[in-house]
Amino acid sequence: MKLRRAVILLAIPMVMEMIMESLFALFDIIFVSRLGAEATAAVGITESLMTIIYSVGMGLAMATTGIVSRRIGEKKKKEASVSAFQSIFLGILVSVPFFISGSFFSKDILRLMGASQGVINNGSAYTAIMLGSNAIIMLLFINNAIFRSAGDAMVSMLVMIFANMINIVLDPCLIFGLGPFPELGVTGAGIATCTGRTLGVMMQFYVYSKKNRKISLNRQAIRIDFKIIKRLLKLSMGGIGQFLIATTSWVGLYRIMTEFGDNVVAGYTVAIRIIIFSLLPAWGLSNAASTLVGQNLGAKRSDRAEKSVWTISVINMLFLFVIGVVFYFASNRIVNLITPVEQIREVGILCLKILSFGYVFYALGMVTLQAFNGAGDTYTPTLLNFICFWIIEIPLAYIISVQFGMHEKGVFLAIVIAESCLGILGLLSFRRGKWKLREV
Repeated sequence: MKLRRAVILLAIPMVMEMIMESLFALFDIIFVSRLGAEATAAVGITESLMTIIYSVGMGLAMATTGIVSRRIGEKKKKEASVSAFQSIFLGILVSVPFFISGSFFSKDILRLMGASQGVINNGSAYTAIMLGSNAIIMLLFINNAIFRSAGDAMVSMLVMIFANMINIVLDPCLIFGLGPFPELGVTGAGIATCTGRTLGVMMQFYVYSKKNRKISLNRQAIRIDFKIIKRLLKLSMGGIGQFLIATTSWVGLYRIMTEFGDNVVAGYTVAIRIIIFSLLPAWGLSNAASTLVGQNLGAKRSDRAEKSVWTISVINMLFLFVIGVVFYFASNRIVNLITPVEQIREVGILCLKILSFGYVFYALGMVTLQAFNGAGDTYTPTLLNFICFWIIEIPLAYIISVQFGMHEKGVFLAIVIAESCLGILGLLSFRRGKWKLREV
């Protein structure tokens, strides 16, 4: 298959899948923002905590992609299926501590995050539902990574479309009490999202049961293989590390934002939902790079693997450049579609305008770091994330916003600087070419 056609066939469903994933958060905030600043802030703070779970899920998904795509490239379907089951088993196992902490200590967690009493009263049930149902998120990430690694990205996309349809229908019904449904406020958003994702995971396992698929969870595949689990853990530690470093920086940024009041946290939350919606399609393109690198290295075609990364990088940079221009000039209209509260809108508009300046660098960093993951090199992205987010972003955000008195504007500037550094360092590291020598 020609490289350009391979990129298109993988990227389009992956982009659609990531758009569908972003719609969970976007529709939640569209409806919840009608409930006021406290409810919106509760969703934002909870989502910042959820990024820790996302980091674990994405780390396991990256390890899954590295191993399963390599086995598929080597034409070893049986071994790929066995590896897939180990990933699923591992995902369920690591979800237990998050379930316990989220289900029983949601109020304490929100209090540690600096949430006001109003936010705690409004949002603790939502937080408990979202953190307590983390196993579903883990399985959603891991299963979709398995389908993508087998070159069956269309299944991942269809699962996300189905799950989102459920969420979009249930969100307003459970939040506002439409028809026979009870009025649950922000708690209803959590129930709707959890229900949609759960039904999506059920759909994934139904697909596994079908015959004549590259990945099949039959009796031969459903067994514990500690050798593969050990390899998954080794690879995922790097993946979890890199995403944990990146996502906990968002927790740190939210903690800084709580110093400036609920309206600022709510405005930041609205802007971040819009930004995530725009960035996740770019993540879909990046996932295509990861899969192509893994498959081509498995087929001993490192030249083709490298070419696929450059091709996707150019597409991604052009895409996000256009999005950045739109956000800068149309931020007012975009934010007005999400929230009717003036104080929240002002913060959201400012955030969109400032962050749009870093979009081209975000695009480059996404693709190069995902290419390392596809090659099984999770150490390099972890190191780069540590430097850019913990050494640069968090200290810089605190200094500019608190010490220099620039408040939320200082946080936004720190994000642009850190993400730009990540893109540049990712490019320089990728050009060295050591990722071609990795074995998984």
